[in-house]
Amino acid sequence: MTDAGTTAMEVGRDFIRDIIQADLSAKRHGTVVTRFPPEPNGYLHIGHAKSICLNFGVAQEFGGRCHLRFDDTNPTKEEQEYIDAIERDVRWLGFDWGATFIMLPTISSDCMSGPSI
Repeated sequence: MTDAGTTAMEVGRDFIRDIIQADLSAKRHGTVVTRFPPEPNGYLHIGHAKSICLNFGVAQEFGGRCHLRFDDTNPTKEEQEYIDAIERDVRWLGFDWGATFIMLPTISSDCMSGPSI
């Protein structure tokens, strides 16, 4: 690795953590709160795992919290089986959440459908 590469690695691990650290240092925010909002209409895939590790990991690194919040944009395909599997997968990756928020169909689903004519 070159000296320039070593210097870049020492300055910050990545732009997300650099921004968070700058905001916390400048007192723009007092704590880190992130969320992982899966839609419980299927099993998780590798992209979800990446998002889980980023959102829960960043919150953990900075002493914050990450909420697991289930979105309901397609309520007819959602099942408790998927909710249970998602919670199990998050725990398997080594994370837990401070609170679980399940959005009611009248909130996010109604927003997606648009106005009635």
